[in-house]
Amino acid sequence: MTVQPLNPVAIQLGPIHIYWYGIIIACGALLGLMIAMREGNKRGLPKDTYVDLIMFAVPIAVICARIYYVAFEWSFYSEHPSQIVAVWNGGIAIYGALIGGAATTIVFCRIRHLSFWKVADVIAPSVILGQSLGRWGNFMDQQAHGGPTTRAALETMHLPNFIVNQMLINGTYYIPTFLYESVWDFAGFILLLILRRVNLRRGELFLSYVIWYSLGRSYIEGLRTDSLMLGPLRVSQWLAVVLIIFAGGLILFWRVKKEKRPYYLDA
Repeated sequence: MTVQPLNPVAIQLGPIHIYWYGIIIACGALLGLMIAMREGNKRGLPKDTYVDLIMFAVPIAVICARIYYVAFEWSFYSEHPSQIVAVWNGGIAIYGALIGGAATTIVFCRIRHLSFWKVADVIAPSVILGQSLGRWGNFMDQQAHGGPTTRAALETMHLPNFIVNQMLINGTYYIPTFLYESVWDFAGFILLLILRRVNLRRGELFLSYVIWYSLGRSYIEGLRTDSLMLGPLRVSQWLAVVLIIFAGGLILFWRVKKEKRPYYLDA
């Protein structure tokens, strides 16, 4: 039986190609924006906060994601400098995007005289939902997969045929780690919605997102075959550990210090 991979190109208009990856990322960003705008309005933030923020954060996040990737693949790009800007050939890193997005949000909040932690708390569920949807862009491009496996092994996971078939790459089946992370992120989205009602102190919802995402990524990264490396180390795993320690330590510090921080549900 011949298995054909799904076409990563959604629309072709002459020389112009519109890829499913871009469409999926855009849909994730739009859905996340709608959720953040609705919640931000409940929390007393100006209505245009997240529309204005996303206009700056998205392009800066993409640039930072590319810079992050190129930095850890410098042995290749130093010899092929013309490929540095060739994002259409693949090569962006989610942690670079998150770092760029967080830095943009900090500057944005300072300019608008808003609390970074309040803005970050509201947008945290939207970010992890966008990450969950975005992994399906990797699916369409047959990226972010794990090591070799067999069709029989994939079928024991009771996966739909379209997923099993898409995991056949150049004659070899691979572990669908993109799916693992997508499911983990969606579970994180549900968890954050529940934690909203728990009414944590300001900043703790966003830090809970950091911890949850990093926990999943630290494990799933070990299954992938396309990890960015720093010597013998998987960069994303070590960064995940650092972020877990930082986020958990900051929450503990706030709790031990008994600092009077506003609650999430405060107006």
